[in-house]
Amino acid sequence: MVGAIILGIVAGFLGRLIMPGKDKMGFIATTLLGLAGAVVGWLLFTGVLGIGDQAMFNLGGLLGAVVGVVILLGLFRLYRHHEDGTHHRFGT
Repeated sequence: MVGAIILGIVAGFLGRLIMPGKDKMGFIATTLLGLAGAVVGWLLFTGVLGIGDQAMFNLGGLLGAVVGVVILLGLFRLYRHHEDGTHHRFGT
């Protein structure tokens, strides 16, 4: 359990470092994002691609967790952009 929390903290902060933005998240939200990213990364790499082991929360899965965080942040920002009603076209 402690390993999962540490993984969530590290993955959350690394993912937000890779994708900086104006997301208003504190420490707990970033940790929860990291934990959710670990699940998404584990499902992607182990379930879809067949890479990795069956341990969801371990430091070896940090790369998958960070990838999961980046995916979740991207989806969140797309959703938020859609909810704002600001639709921009390329080239305008």
